[in-house]
Formats: sequence, structure tokens, C-alpha cells
Amino acid sequence: MPSILIIDDERAIRNVLKDILTNEGYSIEEAGDGEDGFKKLQSGNFDAVLCDIKMPKLDGLEFLLKVKDDHIDTPIIMISGHGNIETAVDAVKKGAYDYIAKPPDLNRLLITIRNALDKTTLVKETKVLKRKVANVQEIIGQSAPIIKIKEAIEKVALTDARVLVTGENGSGKELVARWIHEKSNRANGPIIEVNCAAIPGELIESELFGHEKGSFTSAVKQRIGKFEQANGGTLFLDEIGDMSLSAQAKVLRALQEGKITRVGGDKEINVDVRVVAATNKDLLQEVAAKNFRLDLYHRLGVVLIHVPSLNDRREDIPLLVEHFLTLVGLEYRQAKKNISAKGMELLKTRNWTGNIRELRNVVERLIIFSGSEISEEDVKSYI
Repeated sequence: MPSILIIDDERAIRNVLKDILTNEGYSIEEAGDGEDGFKKLQSGNFDAVLCDIKMPKLDGLEFLLKVKDDHIDTPIIMISGHGNIETAVDAVKKGAYDYIAKPPDLNRLLITIRNALDKTTLVKETKVLKRKVANVQEIIGQSAPIIKIKEAIEKVALTDARVLVTGENGSGKELVARWIHEKSNRANGPIIEVNCAAIPGELIESELFGHEKGSFTSAVKQRIGKFEQANGGTLFLDEIGDMSLSAQAKVLRALQEGKITRVGGDKEINVDVRVVAATNKDLLQEVAAKNFRLDLYHRLGVVLIHVPSLNDRREDIPLLVEHFLTLVGLEYRQAKKNISAKGMELLKTRNWTGNIRELRNVVERLIIFSGSEISEEDVKSYI
């Protein structure tokens, strides 16, 4: 059921619009002024907004500017009994989807809303397709730690500073790394990922720096390493805490000198690479245990970003669930399913040992096995 937010300081107008749109099958939420409306728009998941222009605290045009500054894509339909053609033009210039004079013509209002909802659907589908191609999802959340992470990404992305991202498995460390790349001046270059935990110790140097033909038994041809592949872009070293000490020494040299040497070769190769590393380990403890080099830790950790566990930001769970309901629904080409309030509360109280990755899997499972609405019983059965 499409959801519409009505923002108007006149209760009678809100009631009339709510009655009309509820009868048309829309879910309606109300706000009595622009400030309250903006808070609800930020925290809710609305498909369209009907907004008056003349309101206390924050008028409609100021509301519109705040929406655009916050990069919210929800179409805003302005309605006003005090407007003229200049007001209408000004509203559209500022980003309004359309402008309707009071009292609104019912047919025009319904057609405008229908068209706005079509636009919302297209925008969502386009975003999903673009992210599938780019393999970059949104960082979902309005909790204080997530806002802090987003602010840090905005600041550090435009520099070439090396970043160390810490956090539990499944908490979103890779996503942070990818957004640092996407917002950087290297965005047109490659982002190359190396999972240091998945590569045997004897092969990690060849993976990172490449090798020359014949340098060891299975080296039947020359191989270009990840540092060279990432030239002009970003190298993401995931699970850096699992890298062997010998490989750590070579990575340190590459960071210090901006040069690498392929295994079995003697030629120095210049590389222009921005390194973002991630780990679920406490690297200072690993340093104390002599498993990690202190000098490499300081080289990698110019900027430290810690990604909290899902259990430490439970207030973001409803936003994440709604996001995954939309995303998975589009992937399965079916209407988005809703979840009951009790079902959502149950998800909020679960111990999420697998963090965001586990939550997405649970939502996908619920979409597959539940009926038209995901109930509390569904959550108990399939979690």
C-alpha cells in the first residue's frame, strides 16, 4: 500500500485529504507544520508528500529546500490557497514535483499523485539497478554512530589518506570502503578487493604484488598483482589482521615508497594506490602478540573508522528491514511486503551475531515463506 505524508497546518484540510486518499487505498500520515513533517519524512518511508506552502515554523518552500539539501528523492506535491503562477513556478524550480491550488480538483489531485508514485517506483528501480552494477548499496541508518560514519566518509573521501575500518563480521566494513572510493577523486579508477583471510600465506605476496613467469613451480606465466590492478584507484585490504608477517613487511614498503616488485622479479614498479584496510580484530592486541607490525598499523591507520555492531544500533533495524523488504521485493519482481509492528519488535530484540548480513538473510527468508504480510508468528518460525 503506497504511503503518503500530508503536511498542512489546517486540520480540516488534512482530514478531507486523508478521507479522500484513504478511500483510494493509500496509507496516510499527517503533520501540522513543516518542521514536524520534515522529521517524519526523514524517519519514515513515504512514496509521496502533499505539502502546504503557508505554514508556521517552516513554510512549504523552506521545507522543500531542506528535502533537497538532505538528498531525499520522495516527490513533493505543493498545495496552496495563497499561491499564484509565480509561486507555482518557484516551487517547481526548487524541486517540487507539481503544484496544485486549493481547493484541489479531485481528478487532477489523484492523477498527479498516481504519476508521482510511478516516478517513485522508477527512481527506486533505477537506484537498485545502478547499485547492482556498481555493487554499492546505501549506508542505511539514522543512529548517531552511522551519522558519524557518513560524516567521516564525506571528509576523508576527497583526500588520499589511508583508512583503517574496524568492526565485527557482517557489520558493513566493505560498504564503508566502497563509499570512500565512490566519493573520492579516484571514483573513475578501479577499486580492487583482497580478502587477506581467504588467501593462503604462501600465495598472498603473489596475489598482492604479482609474479614473473617461472618464479616458482606453478608460475607458468606472468601475473599482475592487486597493487598494479588498483593503480589510479583504491586497494581494499579486507581482514588485514590475517596477513602474514612477511607480506606485511612488503606492504609497508609499498606504502612508504609507492613502489612494488613482483615475486621473482627485480624491477621496481611505481604504483599510485590509495589503501583502505579493514579488520574484525583488535590490531593493537595483535601487535602485542607479535602477529602484526606496529609500524604497518600506524601506516594504515591514518584515519580510523569503527563500524558498530547491529546490536549497538538497534534503532536502525526498522529502516534496514524496510530497505531490504524493498530491495529483495524488486529483485524477486513482486510487490513489497509489509511487516507487522509485533514482528518488527521481535526483530529489534534479537541478538544479531551476524549483523547486517544476517538481517538481510532473515528478511529474504521471511519474504519467501510468509504471506502477504509478515507476522510475528512468521518471524518466530523463520528467524
